[in-house]
Amino acid sequence: MKDLLLITPPFTQLNTPYPATAYIKGFLNTKNISSYQIDLGIEVILELFSKDGLQNIFNKKINLKNTSENSQRIFALREEYLRTIDQVILFLQGKNFTLARQICSMNFLPEASRFNQLDDMEFAFGNMGLQDKAKHLCTLYLEDLSDYIIENIDSDFGFSRYAERLGKSANSFDELYLKLIGGQTFIDHITLSILQEKLEFAQPKLVCFSIPFPGNLYAAFRCAKYIKDNFPHIKTAMGGGFPNTELREVKDARVFEFFDFITLDDGELPIELLYENLNSQSEIAEFKRTFLIENEKVTYKNNSKRHDYKQAQVGTPEYTDLQLDRYISVIEIANPMHSLWSDGRWNKLTMAHGCYWGKCTFCDISLDYIKIYEPISAKILVDRMEDLIKSTGETGFHFVDEAAPPALMREVALEILRRNLVVTWWTNIRFEKSFTKDLCFLLKLSGCVAVSGGLEVASDRLLKLIDKGISVDQVAQVTRNFTEAGVMIHAYLMYGYPTQTVQETVDSLEMVRQLFEMGILQSGFWHQFAMTAHSPVGLNPEEFGVTPIKQEILFANNDIDFTDKTGIDHSKFSFGLKKSLFNYMHGINFEIPLQDWFDFKIPKTTIHPDYIHDCLLEDDSFIFKGNSKIIFLDKNVIAENYIKTKKQNSWPYTQLTFHLKTNIVKVDLEQEKAEWLMEILKDNSKESAKKITLQQLKTQFEESFEDFELFWFSKPMQQLKDNGVILSL
Repeated sequence: MKDLLLITPPFTQLNTPYPATAYIKGFLNTKNISSYQIDLGIEVILELFSKDGLQNIFNKKINLKNTSENSQRIFALREEYLRTIDQVILFLQGKNFTLARQICSMNFLPEASRFNQLDDMEFAFGNMGLQDKAKHLCTLYLEDLSDYIIENIDSDFGFSRYAERLGKSANSFDELYLKLIGGQTFIDHITLSILQEKLEFAQPKLVCFSIPFPGNLYAAFRCAKYIKDNFPHIKTAMGGGFPNTELREVKDARVFEFFDFITLDDGELPIELLYENLNSQSEIAEFKRTFLIENEKVTYKNNSKRHDYKQAQVGTPEYTDLQLDRYISVIEIANPMHSLWSDGRWNKLTMAHGCYWGKCTFCDISLDYIKIYEPISAKILVDRMEDLIKSTGETGFHFVDEAAPPALMREVALEILRRNLVVTWWTNIRFEKSFTKDLCFLLKLSGCVAVSGGLEVASDRLLKLIDKGISVDQVAQVTRNFTEAGVMIHAYLMYGYPTQTVQETVDSLEMVRQLFEMGILQSGFWHQFAMTAHSPVGLNPEEFGVTPIKQEILFANNDIDFTDKTGIDHSKFSFGLKKSLFNYMHGINFEIPLQDWFDFKIPKTTIHPDYIHDCLLEDDSFIFKGNSKIIFLDKNVIAENYIKTKKQNSWPYTQLTFHLKTNIVKVDLEQEKAEWLMEILKDNSKESAKKITLQQLKTQFEESFEDFELFWFSKPMQQLKDNGVILSL
């Protein structure tokens, strides 16, 4: 028996659990509150995509004459799907590596329409290993089956979402309510069967649903209805990203036929209070940011005087109960950076609560999850990494920050190196100038393999209007720094921002094309601007030239329909932008004119064809920055003294040899300066808690020598800096 059951409803990711329940369970552990967590999504997927699950799908009677040719083919090959499905899932779970050779033989998997794109992707296959190619083929195989399910069994199905349309901009609860009081779907039967087993096992007093996205909403309500109908003594609560952004103005009392409570923002204290209320005899219950029914009306209660917990107090995320070895890795696109979201198991952590920038005008900066910025110390963060490695056996980490702070990333990287941890990690950033060549190299050494960040509209005018605090040339320099360090980059791209012109859309695409052609951007994704209720644009639309279309809000309120004073239909650019990007991500067709990606006339770009190239010509390697922190990464050096003779004059010199992981660096310095440098290396290595500044280094140097700048920017010292022996951060 457990006090709480924590549920992530179908569907989120196939390869790794969404972290919200793990965060809450980790916090509950610090309060000795027992809990059990489940990811219903992965359990439903594994039941559906099994031999028995597919047999049930193919047993469903369909009118073959009225289905697509693709469905007819899949049905005709049903015995092949039944024969292979269990082995494919085992392979994607990492339990049957040898099957990759059979899969790649192209005579093992049944093939339907998704495989038609293979001819276009032979280029990418040349850059993929056998295992990755097999994963990609298996992904196409599963997507074929998904197409069959959507067409013939359940049109709301999706691998990472279910009935998403019911949660998107659902100002009224009517449509969702009608579906809930109607009959159960094929997917519902599977979901509720698993839910019943979990309820009977855990016997909780309270079931908490984490609903991060619109694609989880319907399943959460369906599960809550099942609990109310069959386990009326169990209380139900809802929290997570969707209610935090969409349900801040909920008024429809029918919502509370399914849920007893809806909590907003950070969930730790609200859930702790709900638990205490269930076990308290007090007539006055305390709540934190919680909707409930009181006197037959929807009421918002925030009567607790207790403060939210600091990030250092919430504990380490706890993945116990989740079936980590059963998640499946898929590769939808043959692009190494793009596959990170769906391939491999990642422990999820956060470097900082909220966003240190907090100004972007399209973002929900008025809400606590963005507004309240609170970083965690590097020591606590790396402690949590070590705890998770012990508990999960996984050394991969995805830091799910809004934008990871560069200074904290530096400290985390140094802490990882001090502890000699071998980890792999990636995160989201702002493309700001703090990401110098040296910082990017340090991050790479600590295990950083990729970063993602918002380039948004690649136009300096619009970036200024967005208040992004960056420019296109700055983005180019930062992406160059990461790329040269060996870190992959994904860019979030936007079109249709208020007042954006057709010319700016075309010019933005040209900027993106050049970034990919220069090899300093590896992956990206275009999305059309959406005006959210809690962003500066949504709160003050007239300042941005848009007019909101007002609707009565009884249920969800986030995405707001609007008209833009430009009158441009930005949606018509969607296909061309995404098709061109698909090609650029595979390193092909940069030479194709931009016009060829669209089936309507567009203006020629005004961007010079060498714009991004010219942005990268600036070099600040020889600028003296006195407040820079100097880190010496290699203190093990072999010194060999010799006499240098020139025109009958001789001087004592020393050759310093550094054996780096992939090369050997040798430099020659005057003997006294070499000895000084070796002492500095020893006293200021990465293991040292204190970091010396360049100005302090200059002061120490000039106690014995002259012209520090001449020494610091000399060819030998530049050689050490270029090879990462010395980093200036």
